[in-house]
Amino acid sequence: MNSRISALGGVLLFAFTISCASAQAVPPQAQPSPPRPPQAGGSAESGRDPAPRVRLIATGGTISNRAGGRLTAEELVKAIPDLPRYATPEFEQFLTVASSQITLAQWLDLARRINELYRTDPDLAGIVVTSGTDTLEETAYFLNLTVRDPRPIAVVGSMRNPSTLGYEGAANLLEGFRVAADPASRGRGVMVVLNDEINAAREVTKTDALRLQTFQTRGYGILGVVDRDRIVYYRRVERRHTVDSEFNLSDVTALPRVDVFLTYQGASGDIIQAAVDAGAKGIVIATAGAGAMSGTQGEGVRYAASKGVPVVMTTRTGSGRIGGSGRGNSISGQDLAPIKARILLMVALTKTQDLAELRRIFSEY
Repeated sequence: MNSRISALGGVLLFAFTISCASAQAVPPQAQPSPPRPPQAGGSAESGRDPAPRVRLIATGGTISNRAGGRLTAEELVKAIPDLPRYATPEFEQFLTVASSQITLAQWLDLARRINELYRTDPDLAGIVVTSGTDTLEETAYFLNLTVRDPRPIAVVGSMRNPSTLGYEGAANLLEGFRVAADPASRGRGVMVVLNDEINAAREVTKTDALRLQTFQTRGYGILGVVDRDRIVYYRRVERRHTVDSEFNLSDVTALPRVDVFLTYQGASGDIIQAAVDAGAKGIVIATAGAGAMSGTQGEGVRYAASKGVPVVMTTRTGSGRIGGSGRGNSISGQDLAPIKARILLMVALTKTQDLAELRRIFSEY
């Protein structure tokens, strides 16, 4: 009995000795180490490199319009989930108004501010601008013509305010930051980013008063999408914009007055005459089809011609192109929506009043 116990003890002692020797033989690098947390502002992929710097320029709008007061630019940034994974955020409060209250003078100030930021900060990757959705497409297109830099501008908004169930503002802001930070966004002009979709400022329009998918590009489709894993682009805009724009408004103190008139059965031309007499420097006609007017609108257009006021013909159908370049004092608005044609005419008139030049501009932008 004692001999069996002694033998068993010897076996156990031998096994213990071998186990200790094996543990000492494991190299230090084979031992697991705790994961290193990513640095503040670093990318999730590397955990080391800082994410691209993107600046938010807040102007107000539904996206910030909570009950009891608007969210500030800082509060908007703090509400964006997982933002440091994609961008190193900066922010400034440029305006705090509904988009319908933004003035043309403030448009000029906004364009100058963005141009200044890009001119003085070569390491800034991109800019996000918040806007109310009522005039978001107009602000975006104006910037598309007047910001002369290839770096991206993502204009975002929301259809629901922060006090409403289903508020989508934080998600849209995150997508805007991702688009502005992505190197593939460079050279694509100003983009409208909402509801996981990227649309071109020149082409997008608000199509529904309430639904989240309101911003659409009829006929041409989206530029790309913001997916869970990456930004995916499908096409580019061929018309001139941003870095290729010829418009420099740095010394422009006021945009010329341009009015838009709708064509409808029996439309009167005297209101066109009244607008010219009141100081309009350009007129846009939103026709019911491909350029035909109604009522006495033709008389109003001829009056505008006699005063040297150019008239741009567009369609209010939502898609389609006005063919030709125009005749008399009229200019083809091409496929621009009436409100976009107004913006291009205002900007163009700061450079020239020559009809041939205005026709060229509309054919290129």
